[in-house]
Amino acid sequence: MLIISVALPLLMMLLFVHVFGGAIDTGTAYIDYVVPGIVLLCTGYGAASTAMAVADDMTTGMIDRLRTLPIRGSAVLTGHVTASVARNTVSTTIVVGAAIAMGFRPTATLTDWLLAAGLLPLYVLALSWLAAGLGVVAKNVEAASALSFAMLFLPYLSSAFVPTHSMPSFLRAISDHQPITPVIETVRALLTNTPVGDNGWIALTWCLGLLAASFTLATTLFRHRTRG
Repeated sequence: MLIISVALPLLMMLLFVHVFGGAIDTGTAYIDYVVPGIVLLCTGYGAASTAMAVADDMTTGMIDRLRTLPIRGSAVLTGHVTASVARNTVSTTIVVGAAIAMGFRPTATLTDWLLAAGLLPLYVLALSWLAAGLGVVAKNVEAASALSFAMLFLPYLSSAFVPTHSMPSFLRAISDHQPITPVIETVRALLTNTPVGDNGWIALTWCLGLLAASFTLATTLFRHRTRG
């Protein structure tokens, strides 16, 4: 899982920077523009794997065996979510390091780096709990993979790779009002030391709201499915 969550974003970064980047005008060096989007794409891959891991435990009898031990039932989901956050922390660090080697030149201050380092794990935590909930309701691993497809697709329908003003009006309306765009814009502004504006509060609100809803949904569904 770690290899895939690192290799795929790296390949995407190479593709967009060296194949498509020369044809995309963002008003700045394209690698500086696209790296935050690649980082969010990286976290999406990592979180999606959580759904499949939870589904595997739910359908192979692992949960039944764990229920015979003196542990809290929620520890199963918490363990998967913690692993997801740890895995994503490692993969994000590797992706950022590779981006710097490829020419990414962040101008962030220490405070900016700390703020970005706080927002990204919060986003990953929210996404991982959502993935855990999807894994609980999925009937098998394949279904969990299909349910988590939105996590992999949504970054493409955002400002990750191109400015939203270049999109048709109906797509721009979706891109500007979905959770990933403000998170990307906030991370991009922090890393390039430009004004964050309202994106910071919007991103924080999205992350906290998604975390609360996902945690409640995942734990409620888990208790319901393992009852009896």
